[in-house]
Amino acid sequence: MNLFDAHSIIADLGLIGILAIIFAETGLLVGLAFPGDSLLFLAGVAASGSGAAILGGAHLSTAGLFLLAPIAAISGAQVGHWFGHKYGRSLFDKPDGRVFNHQKVVATEKWLTKYGTGRAIVLARFVPFIRTLLNPMCGIVGVPAKTFFKWNLIGGIIWTQLVIGLGFLIGEKLEGSVDKYLLPVVAVIVIASLVPVLIELFKEWQTKKHHK
Repeated sequence: MNLFDAHSIIADLGLIGILAIIFAETGLLVGLAFPGDSLLFLAGVAASGSGAAILGGAHLSTAGLFLLAPIAAISGAQVGHWFGHKYGRSLFDKPDGRVFNHQKVVATEKWLTKYGTGRAIVLARFVPFIRTLLNPMCGIVGVPAKTFFKWNLIGGIIWTQLVIGLGFLIGEKLEGSVDKYLLPVVAVIVIASLVPVLIELFKEWQTKKHHK
């Protein structure tokens, strides 16, 4: 069993393993190394009609996956936010910290202020590493619990249902290996989520250019 391989998680641990990894990937720092988008996508394939044959017999409950995956993702992020709020700047406000440091705290504050808390939290769901780090950072910089929960709820539902849904739809029509679809689909998801950010950066660059 390999906890860093989506195929192995689905085949060896099933739905419980998927939920545990999604929770850890969105709520615990150890989750930085776990698969997120690829796991949800392959889980969607495994829940489809032809998924079991494609993934070597691994089959998941469709209703269980679509219902429980967002709960795992949302609750994991809430734990991350609580952790950041509980231990706060006193733990992470260090100039030489590897994961959290003063520069990242300041950068997160500027990011949330400039692009808006809601958009930042929702878009972070689709970017590996960022979806793990942003949750505790929101707690550290003092994003109110009610505000974080609202956008965490929206982001968690959109992320899980969209990625699982893509896997499910492709699994229904797929023949042969799913591997050739995995990286392109994950890449498209990440790139699409970054488009609004790139647009804002371009607008900022244009503004600075005109003011020179």
